[in-house]
Amino acid sequence: MKTDLTKILSIGGHPGLFRYLAQSNGGVVVESMTDKTRKWMGPSARMTSLSDISVYTTMEDELKLQDIFTKMKEFLNDNPAPDPKSKADEMAGFFDKVIPQYDKDRFYPSHMKKVLDWYNILKEADALDFENPEINESGEDTEQDGSEKHVAETKPEHKAQTVKSAKALKPAGTKAPKTTGAKAPKPVMKHTTQK
Repeated sequence: MKTDLTKILSIGGHPGLFRYLAQSNGGVVVESMTDKTRKWMGPSARMTSLSDISVYTTMEDELKLQDIFTKMKEFLNDNPAPDPKSKADEMAGFFDKVIPQYDKDRFYPSHMKKVLDWYNILKEADALDFENPEINESGEDTEQDGSEKHVAETKPEHKAQTVKSAKALKPAGTKAPKTTGAKAPKPVMKHTTQK
């Protein structure tokens, strides 16, 4: 099964990576990729999808994390990535070999540690076979300018039709007047002290 990096999350304050499972009341349910425990994360959790992460390069474009993982997989074959706790010079030497165009001034050792750690987690979970982001759900390539086409989710038509037929159609923004429990406003009475 191919991995969709939009559903793989890094959560601030929690080590490792998490797989998005479902939306729940006021948050999301995620599953740890290391020990398979499920957790509920509230709206204040700082969640970042791995598909949203890029690395600065010396060229104009940034390099998406998925492309970095693919290059690392090709370079390492079946070997694990270097230890994220290794020295900064060793990590920089590794990334010089894998992605020589990375920006040495803006891709810090702390970032390198995260990328190496995430790669090893994905490798242990056998999740390094990624979905192709250039091909959308209908099987069409992206537009000529390189921007992705956004495809709206399609829902079953028969379900929408049954809901419409079950309820009376009302124009949007109109409410039925309340008939029970509503009191008429009291008339304003003059005080006896006024002349």
